[in-house]
Amino acid sequence: MDALVMAGGRGTRLATDCEKPLYRIGGRPMIDRVIDALGESALEGITVAATAETPETHAHVDVPAIETAGKGYVADLDEALAGDRLDQPVLTVAADLPLLTGALVDRVLDTHDAGSLTVAVPADLKRDLGVSVDTTFDHGGRALAPTGVNVVGDGPSATLVERDPRLAINVNRPADAVVANERLQE
Repeated sequence: MDALVMAGGRGTRLATDCEKPLYRIGGRPMIDRVIDALGESALEGITVAATAETPETHAHVDVPAIETAGKGYVADLDEALAGDRLDQPVLTVAADLPLLTGALVDRVLDTHDAGSLTVAVPADLKRDLGVSVDTTFDHGGRALAPTGVNVVGDGPSATLVERDPRLAINVNRPADAVVANERLQE
């Protein structure tokens, strides 16, 4: 399976002048951390989806990159998956997961059977960690938050619920970056 890193965000909520994927956690751009984690996994290939908002990210990465229109995460994902650019199923990963590891990616790959897979964490885990909770959905009476890691494929959809803090820390705001930097030092 191949991976698609979604790296089109400007980082307005992060209150930074640099492109969000290039925001540094532990002294390194988040996108480098994500690409390294993917490279340490059983994935076969990595492609980055950048936008006109992230030209420096596009130039920075040393893996194949495609440019999408920058109309939002879902629209850009649909655009990146259209045509013959990537075979499905494909693992999609947000570039704002600086604590992702190859072992976590492999756990997702091992869980994936067929179709699509949404990886989520309990919303209360994110709150307990002190990171932002921007989106939740109900799953069996539990409030879950998407992690930014998914498998997109044809067929039935499933949800994998993880309690791993490394999957719960998406860096969207300055307070999230503080938590991510603290976790890296532990």
